[in-house]
Amino acid sequence: MLKRAILPVAAAILTVLALIPAYWNAWWLLVWVLTLPTVALGIYDYVQTRWTITRNYPVAARIRWLFYDLRPFLRAYIVEGDLEGKPFPYEARNLVHARARGETDTHPFGTELDTEAEEYLWLNHSMAPANTPDMRPRVTVGNAQCSKPYSASVLNISAMSFGALSARAIEALNLGAKQGDFYHDTGEGGLSPYHLKHGGDIVWELGSGYFGARDGDGNFEPELFRDQAQNDAVKMTEIKLSQGAKPGHGGLLPAAKVTEEIARVRKVPAHQDCLSPRGHKAFKTPCEMMEFAARMRDLSGGKPVGLKLCVGQPHEVFALVKAMRKTGIYPDFIVVDGGEGGTGAAPQELSDSVGTPLIDGLILMRNALVGSGVRDKVRLAASGKVYSGFGLAHNLAIGADWCNAARAFMFSIGCIQAQRCHLGTCPTGVTTQDPSRQRGLVPEVQGERAARFHGKTLDALADIVAAAGITHPTDLQPHHIVHRVGVTQARTIDTVYPFLPEGVLLDDPDSTDYADWWNAADPDSFAPRFPLERVRESTRAHEKEA
Repeated sequence: MLKRAILPVAAAILTVLALIPAYWNAWWLLVWVLTLPTVALGIYDYVQTRWTITRNYPVAARIRWLFYDLRPFLRAYIVEGDLEGKPFPYEARNLVHARARGETDTHPFGTELDTEAEEYLWLNHSMAPANTPDMRPRVTVGNAQCSKPYSASVLNISAMSFGALSARAIEALNLGAKQGDFYHDTGEGGLSPYHLKHGGDIVWELGSGYFGARDGDGNFEPELFRDQAQNDAVKMTEIKLSQGAKPGHGGLLPAAKVTEEIARVRKVPAHQDCLSPRGHKAFKTPCEMMEFAARMRDLSGGKPVGLKLCVGQPHEVFALVKAMRKTGIYPDFIVVDGGEGGTGAAPQELSDSVGTPLIDGLILMRNALVGSGVRDKVRLAASGKVYSGFGLAHNLAIGADWCNAARAFMFSIGCIQAQRCHLGTCPTGVTTQDPSRQRGLVPEVQGERAARFHGKTLDALADIVAAAGITHPTDLQPHHIVHRVGVTQARTIDTVYPFLPEGVLLDDPDSTDYADWWNAADPDSFAPRFPLERVRESTRAHEKEA
């Protein structure tokens, strides 16, 4: 025990020994400033019952706690390699920061990526590169049921709510959207004055809490929605079904963060927990969802309306496209959020293990739209860990029309991945409601950086597109991207994943890998038409015999 308590014991001995020289010089008693608190802390640690390790190692165990607190910083700044950090490595963060600040984003001496690793991807270039690629490519969003189509950039700001982000961060992002001519998604936290202050294009997202367009009981309030959705800055509206970080969970803004201002924007009581329910009240079936989307489009004055979701059970995805065909109502776009995404706090199990990763979810949604013959009516967007020109090219080649990025734009306005978003102690003022911390973020400076990051990333995309021998990124196809599947083998994406031909789910669904899911999909229910486990067992038995 003496060894384990060496620090308070040594402090006690020094306390006594200091009395000897203090007899001649009272300044020696200053030693007690250090030793007496150490002795007192040692006694407290020894007798307290809450922590086992400090009972056995008085004072010394607290050094362990200190290094636990310092561990993330020591690892990020000293230990980890350029390509090792999670969720974004230093190489990715540095690329965004360099582009946002206008510094050089070139790289000397060749790639540092392991080109023999199974996760390595590359683009097959052409011997006849294009001379004049579209430097600022755009995509028209809005089918025949929409009277006010919108021309969207191929890179935009993904959904992040006021409340999760600070007022100054929202301002900076919207200013960047204005300067760079791209859109800014509000997230589900409502349409705040900070989204509108600088006049950047807005996509207003409506989640299960209907924040900003709800009555006192949390139900959708059409008049409130109409009055705000018809604002000229709002270019499109979006129904959020789920998000990558916590699909099926809803969200909670703690009472401490629900200020008077946030409460006014969200139309909720101040200083009380603000809960997003797990599911929507306004619809219960896929067909009802389409009808709600049509209602939102009408209330907005004919602006495009879309859906945002993290892909889950396949039969539900097919139920959506069946509902489109049954009702004749087509959303103008669908945003697929990857299960690896997330800017705010979420339960770790949901972040790590619930929700389909972006690539798999994007391919499934693409196949559902193409296979059911509705792809020409519904645009498709991808959201999840996009930060580079190649990331854009990869998603567009798979089937997306454009991409949204959240964390990359956070980096562009100063985020350093401190991962304090859920604590309200963000050191850069991006994800905190603390005015003293927000002070460090100057919207006029950081907004320009967001716009610069956007522009330089599109420049990089244009270089990639030109190298492929085409002029617009939406002309990229799965065969342009190669995926290494072993040290000695690499295959184009269209031979790694299934890509359905037009209308095959209508004409011959049994010829596809999705036959069971398609047959189980019901446009009038999110539940399958029959017990899937029996059909899947039968399918596996047939496959085994074959």
